[in-house]
Amino acid sequence: MTRAHTTIDSPYGPLTLVATDGVLSGLYMTEQRHRPAQETFGERDDEPFAETIRQLEAYFARELTEFDLPMHLNGTPFQRSVWQRLLAIPYGQTRTYGELAEELGNANASRAVGLANGKNPVGIIVPCHRVIGSTGNLTGYGGGLGRKQQLLNFESGTPEDSLF
Repeated sequence: MTRAHTTIDSPYGPLTLVATDGVLSGLYMTEQRHRPAQETFGERDDEPFAETIRQLEAYFARELTEFDLPMHLNGTPFQRSVWQRLLAIPYGQTRTYGELAEELGNANASRAVGLANGKNPVGIIVPCHRVIGSTGNLTGYGGGLGRKQQLLNFESGTPEDSLF
C-alpha cells in the first residue's frame, strides 16, 4: 500500500488530499477533528491528484455540483454504508441524521450515523456537511461548524454572512 499526499488552497483553507495506491482516500481540512497524523499521508506527490484538483476547482467555481472520482473509503461496513448515503444527498440539499438512519433501515441509529459521518475521510467530496440536526440546527462537523455553515451557504447560494 503506497500513500501520497498534496495540499491545495481552497476558499475554506488549505485542503490536504491523500491517495492510497493512486486512488483518493482522504481530504482533510486544517484543524479537522479525526484528522490522521501528517506522517501517515505518505510522500508529497501532486501526480495522483490532477483530476481531484480539477473537480474541486470546478466545484468552488460553481461549475460542478456532483463529483465523479474513484475513491478508497477505508472504514467499517456501517461507516461505508453511511458515506454511500452521503453521496446520494443532492448539491444544495440537506438531510438529518435521523433521515439517514431511516434510509439505512434503522430509525434508531441516528447517533451511530452521526459518529460515522464524523469519521468521513473525504470531506466536501463525500458531503458530510449536508447533514444537519433534527431541528434544522447545525450539529457536529469535523472541519468546524463555521466551515459547515460556509459550505451550506455556498451550495445554497446564500450570502456568506447569513444564518442557515
